[in-house]
Amino acid sequence: MIAIMSDDIERRLRDLPGRELSLAPEQSVFRLGDPVQQMFFVVTGAVHLVRHQESGSALVLQRAGPGALLAEASLYADKYHCDAVAVAPSRVWAVSKRDLLGRLAATPELTLAVIRRLARELQQARFQAEVLSMKTVAARVDAWIDWNGPLPPKGEWVRLAAELGVSPEALYREMAKRR
Repeated sequence: MIAIMSDDIERRLRDLPGRELSLAPEQSVFRLGDPVQQMFFVVTGAVHLVRHQESGSALVLQRAGPGALLAEASLYADKYHCDAVAVAPSRVWAVSKRDLLGRLAATPELTLAVIRRLARELQQARFQAEVLSMKTVAARVDAWIDWNGPLPPKGEWVRLAAELGVSPEALYREMAKRR
C-alpha cells in the first residue's frame, strides 16, 4: 500500500479502504471548488498545491512528497481551496474522508501520528511564508537552499520560481549571477 509513508500512519491505515492513483506530470488530483470526498497521501513523486493569482501567476502552497497528506486542512472543509497538480510522475493513495475521520476518532495512536505529520507541514508552511516575505530573489534562493539543500536541475526552475513567488525570468537572472 503506502510503502514510503510514515510507518506510524501506514501501519494504522493498512486496512482502510482506498485506491491508488497514478499521475503524470501536470495531471490534477483535484481542482479549486471540487467537493472534498477523499483525502490523498503521496506515495511516490511530488504533488503541489497551487493557488492561481489574479495576475496569472501561480503560488505553490504545499510541496507534497512521499508520505505527505495532501491538502490536510481539507479534512475539515467542504470544498478544496486550491488545485493539486502532480509535478513529477506520482502515485497517491486516496481514502474516503469519512473513513479517515472515523479511523482518527477511533485510533488515538493514528491521530498522534497525523498530528506529528501536520506539525512538520506547518513548519514547512511557516518557512514558505518567511521566504515570501523576503524582498530579494537572492535572499529567497539562499533561504530555499538553506532549508532544502541543492537547487533542483534547470528543467525544474519554473516550478522553483512559483514556489519562491517570483517570475521565472527573475529567477533565471539570479541564477545567471550565481554562475
